[in-house]
Amino acid sequence: METPGNETFRDSIGTLTEDGKRAWVYPKKPSGTYYEKRKIVSYILLAFLVVTPFIKINGNQFLMFNVLERRFNIFGFPFWPQDFHLFVISMIIGVVFIALFTVSFGRIFCGWICPQTIFLEMVFRRIEYWIDGDRNKQRKLDRQKWDAEKIRKRLLKWFIFLVISFIIANVFLAYLIGSDKLLKYITDGPSEHLGTLFPLVIFTAVFYFVFAWFREQVCIIACPYGRLQGVLLDNKSIIVAYDHVRGEGDKGRKKFRKNEDRKALGHGDCIDCLQCVHVCPTGIDIRNGTQLECVNCTACIDECDHIMESINLPKGLIRYASEDEIEKKETFKLTARMKGYIAVLVILLGVLSGMMLLRNDVEARVLRLPGQLYEHKEGNIISNVFTYKLVNKTTKTIENVSFKLRKYEGEIKLVSTTNNFTVPEQGLAEGTLFIEIDKSELKGDKNKLMIEVYSDDKLIETTTVNFLGPRSYN
Repeated sequence: METPGNETFRDSIGTLTEDGKRAWVYPKKPSGTYYEKRKIVSYILLAFLVVTPFIKINGNQFLMFNVLERRFNIFGFPFWPQDFHLFVISMIIGVVFIALFTVSFGRIFCGWICPQTIFLEMVFRRIEYWIDGDRNKQRKLDRQKWDAEKIRKRLLKWFIFLVISFIIANVFLAYLIGSDKLLKYITDGPSEHLGTLFPLVIFTAVFYFVFAWFREQVCIIACPYGRLQGVLLDNKSIIVAYDHVRGEGDKGRKKFRKNEDRKALGHGDCIDCLQCVHVCPTGIDIRNGTQLECVNCTACIDECDHIMESINLPKGLIRYASEDEIEKKETFKLTARMKGYIAVLVILLGVLSGMMLLRNDVEARVLRLPGQLYEHKEGNIISNVFTYKLVNKTTKTIENVSFKLRKYEGEIKLVSTTNNFTVPEQGLAEGTLFIEIDKSELKGDKNKLMIEVYSDDKLIETTTVNFLGPRSYN
């Protein structure tokens, strides 16, 4: 146990022994007010995670991150490669929001919302408590020889972990390739889609490795968010904190003795029972102060409150509080840094809202065919050749699409049997077209043309091109 002012515990992470080996964490099963609230939040988020890929808004999957095809759906809004700037701004908004949230309330995201914590604490560890028992029984089972009981419990736990990892991998795949495609692959059978089955097996193995073995090491070693705490947190941030002023007193903590006047002896309210350490899922001692391993899961708050209640002392020795609140009794208020983050967040949200309002459901792009200039035709006609690409971002097929010139008298001819075509739902149409204009209409060698795109008689998009003509000499 570290004494106040001793910072040697920060020289290494809490899950390593002195000789550098893994110190396996056996957290005590948590219970209490905060834990019950976390269970409600966690199961709502788990249901949201599983159901979301199968929810559709206007035919679009509610959330989808199809990296391979560069197609993303955020809350039912489709983002195509042409909308990448919108997607980037959305991600920046998310980062700024997390930064603001961390500056204000510490690592509360990790303890209450992070999928890693929710799956580990509310699914896998609860199954482990059910099969192996609480902290002491788990420690005893690990030291136990491989008899029939241990083999039975280990095989049952590992099998259930593997099944859940496979389910998580399928849900994860639904976010990547789309739920419709996933359901089709399932009904077709794995042998028909071996190219997808192989990544699915890899994802299953990764999830099993993370939740069955790597566990809290993800939060301590792999996740960069914990490292951000050192940059983002300050003395005004609300975190899960030990009230060292009350807990230590003048002469430090001391074991509980019945009918003893602790205040008169100069001792604090902490009775050094170590329950806050035993219940911690990352194996730290919260009494040492803010640490990167702490995920703000509140298990130590519940455990300490229970102990304080049992010895007739006020609850809240460990609670949500800032360092300034503990040391200076200051209440929470917005700092200049928080106001700066809020201002940036409001500006980014305004920019994104404006871009979303200006965003079209159909995007047209007409480009000059590389290496081609212009061509003289009979009747003093100048012709240019272009390629076109129309992207339909909606879930409805766009029928009878045609091009028209604005302001210029000329003709647009598609290299096809007809000048009208169809753009499939959430698809694209591309091809080649000629623009023919009388030479007398042109003003110099470069002319900016506005092309209108119609579906039947409805204007759905406009785009511009540079039309080349003969250079005029005065």
